[in-house]
Amino acid sequence: MLPPRPPAAPRRALRALTALLLLAAALLFAPAAAHAAAPPAATDRTATTATATTAGWNDYACKPSAAHPRPVVLVHGTFGNSVDNWLGLAPYLVRRGYCVFSLDYGQLPGVPFFHGLGPVAESAEQLDAYVDRVLGATGAREVDIVGHSQGGMMPRHYLKFLGGAEKVNALVGIAPDNHGTTLHGLTRLLPHFPGAADLISEKTPALADQIAGSPFLQRLNEGGDTVPGVRYTVIATRYDQVVTPYRSSFLDGPNVRNVLLQDLCPLDLSEHVAIGLIDRIAFHEVANALDPARATPTTCASVLG
Repeated sequence: MLPPRPPAAPRRALRALTALLLLAAALLFAPAAAHAAAPPAATDRTATTATATTAGWNDYACKPSAAHPRPVVLVHGTFGNSVDNWLGLAPYLVRRGYCVFSLDYGQLPGVPFFHGLGPVAESAEQLDAYVDRVLGATGAREVDIVGHSQGGMMPRHYLKFLGGAEKVNALVGIAPDNHGTTLHGLTRLLPHFPGAADLISEKTPALADQIAGSPFLQRLNEGGDTVPGVRYTVIATRYDQVVTPYRSSFLDGPNVRNVLLQDLCPLDLSEHVAIGLIDRIAFHEVANALDPARATPTTCASVLG
């Protein structure tokens, strides 16, 4: 005699919750996918790289100047990629004389274009290899890293566990989920639906890693948020609808500067997507973090800079 099947109602509820969480993540975490179209020629990785190079970054012939001796590595967010996430900030930094590079990481088999979905620890290994590639091409001794969302948090694993602190001068996080997110409380529903957390972890490991209290984040933050020798800047927005509460972006420790966008410009209404893609006030503060000796005040008028 076959065992009875679980009641249909709980099974439907589990599927509904899982779908809701994945949909929320797709809509909220995806800075590039939701707000920028793919470059017309970017039908494969070669074309994508070429598009980025013609935009002035990912130019491996670029040699850092005396004014800006460290190349900048841009790390996209969940569901993002190396081009779309940086169509605003990369040219902004190139115009200011930086050698700028960006990588794709966290790819899942059979999922093109939308990256940052694999286990965060494995993505940090990809960043490790990419930084070595940039240092080898440019001849620099260190890089500065700027990351959006997961891209501002994931490099901390590289710094803490993979020896990255010896190769990185500064980490600038734009709305990073350094202590995870509750997605406005949605993640707190997971324990009430057996199997939902396992399904999310199996299908999109990076999303599971970024839930507040996940084993990955517990290990990452155990013993302190920072490592010696690296300068940290966090730029957050009060209107973040992905990293909730928004203060979970902030870090504790020496050599840390936590910045709330609305303290710089109360009129700035940017949320999680806009702060990384188009916010010139955030961009100005990134430039200040990369070159603090030449920093200028960041105000509402910084959009003119």
